[in-house]
Amino acid sequence: MFSRLRSDIRCILERDPAARSAWEVLTLYPGLHAVVLHRAAHACWTRGFKWPGRAISQLSRWLTGIEIHPGAKLGERVFFDHAMGVVVGETAEIGDGCTIYQGVTLGGTSLYKGTKRHPTLGRDVVVSAGAKVLGGFTVGDGAKIGSNAVVIKPVPAGATAVGIPARIILPKVDAKGDAAHAGDAAMAAPRFSAYGITPDDDPLSQAMRGLIDNAANQEQQIALLWQALEALSERVRVPRGDCGPAEAAREAGFEAERLTQLVGK
Repeated sequence: MFSRLRSDIRCILERDPAARSAWEVLTLYPGLHAVVLHRAAHACWTRGFKWPGRAISQLSRWLTGIEIHPGAKLGERVFFDHAMGVVVGETAEIGDGCTIYQGVTLGGTSLYKGTKRHPTLGRDVVVSAGAKVLGGFTVGDGAKIGSNAVVIKPVPAGATAVGIPARIILPKVDAKGDAAHAGDAAMAAPRFSAYGITPDDDPLSQAMRGLIDNAANQEQQIALLWQALEALSERVRVPRGDCGPAEAAREAGFEAERLTQLVGK
């Protein structure tokens, strides 16, 4: 029990730069208190003492603002950071090393008892503030859920889910085209991604940047074609004071850099 508690305190010290000492974490961090109380509630629940388990869960909710059903399963080194307003359903499972921020709901969409109604989080998953993960599916190892996202379908390992409803951004593949290796590399990265923030998280911005780059390339190719036509044609005579087609194309250039800045780099 004490070794598990030390592991929980150590993981908080690693992930929260505001944590200054183990004593501060032990006495003043409601996320740690919620985890410790849940273990007692879950022990009662699994041994058939349903009411005491719910009573401990309710006490934890009053003290910490974090509601974890006693039937939910928590792994090692789970960190509820701030976490006011977090709700974890009965059949939810949270894997080792997960980080969950305030306002998160791990909820269900089914009303049938005895079924898997709530999500399963793999190892090292980050669920950002305000996110809602709804349903009995799996969020893969190392995945990230963006702030205020509403996730209603499985998330592959190493992927990022953002938006309402959530759009899935798959991890970048390695040189061999193996997405699983890329996911493992992302999970093995030593740097912790606070709030699930990573570069290029918005798929709409990625699509817009791709369209802008494509339009800029087409404009460059058109300008080169005009230059080739001018060089090959001896009949073209441009009156003094006027500009040729190539110069006109360059003057009416596609402002790719400005549009890229608008959608975000």
